Amino acid sequence: MNKDTRLNEWFVPKFGPIKFRIFIGLLFLPYTGMCISFTIIGSLLSPIVLWERVIAISVIYALALGLSAHAADVLGSKTKPWGDYLNKRQLWSLTISGLAVAYTIGVYYIIFYVPLLCIVAILEGFFVFAYNLELFKGFFHNNFWFAVSWGVLPVLAGFIMQTNSIGFISIIVSLIAGLESYIEIKTSRPYKEMRRNGSDKNRMKKLETRLKTVSLGTIVFTTILVVFRLVAR
Repeated sequence: MNKDTRLNEWFVPKFGPIKFRIFIGLLFLPYTGMCISFTIIGSLLSPIVLWERVIAISVIYALALGLSAHAADVLGSKTKPWGDYLNKRQLWSLTISGLAVAYTIGVYYIIFYVPLLCIVAILEGFFVFAYNLELFKGFFHNNFWFAVSWGVLPVLAGFIMQTNSIGFISIIVSLIAGLESYIEIKTSRPYKEMRRNGSDKNRMKKLETRLKTVSLGTIVFTTILVVFRLVAR
């Protein structure tokens, strides 16, 4: 087992078989949940909310980001964040299978209901590989493009899924989500380095608290919005 592992991260369960723990860890559930929350927030900006589409866009991002993008990120990583338990064949299988199902759902809605969603689908598909596999000499593997791909675009995707349009308010909210994603990744990079090196544990704890606040706070806030919208119907 490679010592450079993230098995002790706060979002990885401390129980169950090792492969189960690694798979759950690979999904980065708090951060994936944060991204899915952005799609839901974008959806809730619509005057009329079609809840089956909220579920659909949430599933799309859960698969495309939670599974595929994170598996691709391991493929493109210079380290082995999950040790030697996942080989390239398994990682490619997770990447392709997740994208296949996500795009099957997305294409259905694009063809029959929301053709404008194809723009976001193309961009997000590009970022899955360009960002995570560090293509083009790593040009897109930076904090700015992370904020665009997993902050700005998810909000727009949620709004488009409901309205097949892009409104002023959706752009403003997407920029706020992009800023929040930027804060998350800006915090995450030094945090990961400190965990790897075992240095400055006090600052590492502070950064971990910030990550928890940003990700879990977004999820809780979104949950409150959903409940409010359901009750207000």
